This record gives sequence, C-alpha cells and structure tokens, in this order.
Amino acid sequence: MSLSADTQAAIAANRFGLGARPGDLEAIGSDARGWLRAQLKGSPPQIAGADLKPSFTTLAEALELRRQIEERKKSGTLDPAMAEEQQQKLGQFVRPVYVSEATARFALAVGTERPFLERLSQFWTNHFAVSIDKQFMPALAGAFEREAIRPNVLGRFADLLLAAESHPAMLMYLDNFISVGPDSQAAQRFERRPNAPHLGINENLAREILELHTLGVGGGYTQADVTTFAQVITGWSIGGNHGRFQSGEPGRFVFRPGLHQPGAKTVLNTRYPDSGYGQGVAVLNDLARHPSTAHFIATKLCRHFIADEPPAAAVNRVAGAFTASEGDLPTVYRTLVETREAWAAPLTKFKTPADYIYSVYRGLALPVEAGKGPLGPFEVLGQRIWQPGSPAGWPDRSADWDGSSALLKRIEWADQTGARLGSRIDAKALGPQLLGENLTDATRTAVSRAVSAEQAVTLLLAAPEFMRR
Repeated sequence: MSLSADTQAAIAANRFGLGARPGDLEAIGSDARGWLRAQLKGSPPQIAGADLKPSFTTLAEALELRRQIEERKKSGTLDPAMAEEQQQKLGQFVRPVYVSEATARFALAVGTERPFLERLSQFWTNHFAVSIDKQFMPALAGAFEREAIRPNVLGRFADLLLAAESHPAMLMYLDNFISVGPDSQAAQRFERRPNAPHLGINENLAREILELHTLGVGGGYTQADVTTFAQVITGWSIGGNHGRFQSGEPGRFVFRPGLHQPGAKTVLNTRYPDSGYGQGVAVLNDLARHPSTAHFIATKLCRHFIADEPPAAAVNRVAGAFTASEGDLPTVYRTLVETREAWAAPLTKFKTPADYIYSVYRGLALPVEAGKGPLGPFEVLGQRIWQPGSPAGWPDRSADWDGSSALLKRIEWADQTGARLGSRIDAKALGPQLLGENLTDATRTAVSRAVSAEQAVTLLLAAPEFMRR
C-alpha cells in the first residue's frame, strides 16, 4: 500500500530528520525523497563560534596544565591539598569547553534547515565514539566532531575513517598515542637503561577499528590481525611532551618513527611493506573497501533509519551501493532514501532521549540559550552529549531506551515543559503540523479535551506517536 504524501513528509521530517517544525510538512510537500536528497548537496554546515577552539590548542593547554602538576609532584613541592587544587583547576579548564561545544551542537540541531544531514553527522560521531568520561575528553569531543566527522560526512568513507582514527581525540581516548613497538628504537633505547619503564603495544585502537568502525564482529578478522594491526599503527601519536616522548607540535597528530614497530606486516592475509605512517593508511584504505565493512555499515544505517532489526533486502541494497561506489557516502545515503522499506512502516523506531529533546525543541520552536542550562534535559533523560560510556557508542534499539523508568522521566519533563510554555502554544493545532497523519484519533481527542493549554502540550509531547519516529 502506498503512503500518502502527508505521511511521507512526516516520515522524512521525523525519521530521517530531527523532528518536524511548524510548517515543515507543508514545505516538504509531495516530494519527501527530493527534500532529503537536496540536503546532500553543497558543503556540510560547520559548527562555529568565537569560543570554539581547534583541538590542538585546547589539548596543548590541557597537557601543559597536567605537565605542571606532574613536575611539581616529582619535585616534592606539591602537597596533597595543592595537588587537589591543581586537579580542580584542570577540571575548571575542560568543563567550559565542553559546555560551549555541546551547546553549539544542540543549537545547530534545533535550528538546522538540513536535519537529515545533521542526523547523519551525529550518526557518524556515534559510530566513531569517544566519551567524555575520560580525562581531557570533555575538552576534545566537540572538536573531534567538528574536525574529523563533519567535514567528511559527504565524502568517501575511507577519508572519514582516516580522519577519525588519526585525530588526537581518538588517539588519546583509546591510548594509541603511547603505544610502543617492542622492537622499536624507543623500546631498545629504554631497555638498556637501569629501572627502565615498561614499554609495549596498546591494542585498544586496532581492536575497535576492526570490531566497531569497519568489519564488525564476525567480519573475518582474528586476534592475530588485531595484534599485527596494533603494531602497524604504533607511532600514531600526539605532538608535545608526553613524559618519555617529546616531538611534534603540541596537540596535533604526529607520527613518531621511534615508536613504530619496524618491518612488513600481514593483516587479513594482505602483506604491507613498512612505509611508516603510510603502512597504517594502506591498511585503513583496504578496510574501508572490505565487503564486511560494507555490510556492517549498511546494517547500522538501516537499523538507525528503518528498524531495530533491519530487513535483509534493505541492508543488501545499501551495502551494494557502498561497494559499487567505493564508499561514496552521498551515494549510500541516496540509496537509503530510495529504499522501499524505509517508507513502508511509519513509527518503528523509538526515539533516543536526544532525538526526543531535539523534536520537542524543534516542534515548539524553543530557543537554545547559552548560559541558561540548555544541556540539562540530556542529563535528566539519560543521554548526556558525547558520553556513551564506551567506544561502542550509544545503543540504537528501542529496548535500550523504552524502559518504564526512562519513559516516566520523559513524561515528567514533558509535563514541566507544558507547564512552562503551554499558555503560549495551541497543541490542538500544532499536533497535525508535527505528526501529520501519524497523529492518532486517541491523541487528537485527548489533546482537545485537556483541561488547560499546559496539559494539552504535555499530552501531545507524551503521546506514543510523538515518542517514535
């Protein structure tokens, strides 16, 4: 059964986008797919602001603060009370950076005219997840998204992959910046010293690239591939003073030949000559073209945009486009938009807390005001920006978000929002503008019978169809 133009517009705005605004469904009109395809043209919008610094600047300042603390500890001039004070100073440095970055991102999501592209940007940030619950990451997560993800969302997957894996935030989050080859110049030099510190390979980044960023679990790699790939990317580091390792511009990516495990290496049955930094790039390029990567990425995209258990036909179609285009992402997105299954069953995806917040702000035309606690709802509803807690990123299935306690928090927040704004909003008129024909008779009746304008807003925001996309 074909869907009406109104229903397709609602799917485009709510499933592919971040929630309809008043007037959006009318503006989308009868060409919902065309509205989505148009958002893939032109350069991706970038988050900008006078207080948003490059990651290398922020990281260099943070590392210098830590270096000063460590130096004073070694010299014995830092008593416990002063040490605590210095640690608080470091926290006071990174916290405002996080707030500025997250607020700017939130404002873009609420105000963007290209919500499909914004959803894709946030999808990829979550795919290449870093989490702010590790030291320095609150100051780096936003810049990582601005510098590695957003400029590459409309390019080739291989370029996006390289930008993400070589960014200082990723190298620091997964500890690759201190990974040392056992036969490297640095290891041999330190081995000859008395009481030499232990130097060794760190496999975190290599494992997550294979398991989470490219091939996926069951994608055909072995533990030996993980270990060898970790050797390949030894030397991928961050410039500045990191205790034993000093070189390169502070805060920027640097390849340190002295840390690199020398020699040709075999990953996934392919032999790569030792070309230093280029050896790692060659492996990433091959991973980007691997059939398992195409299927893994297609599955995640279809799960995000279609259903928790994505139809195999849709996954195969998107994976085929990924392979045939050699990872050209706009081609992949257009294939997704044209996939019949994406339009066949409205309201299959339960909104994550972030999705819910975006749709409320967009639907009610709420401003994101810096300095007035705009990030509070994300913490209250359980999805603090850039804090998935692990490299796996935030989960993307309804069962992870629709528990009774989580649902109660949404309803309470909806009630507070209704109490604050209800007198200014006609929920009865707004409902069809945001949900189109997905607005059920039950919700329409409940909203019309509300005892107050405030309660009507609450009932609309708490409606089952508003909770889904």
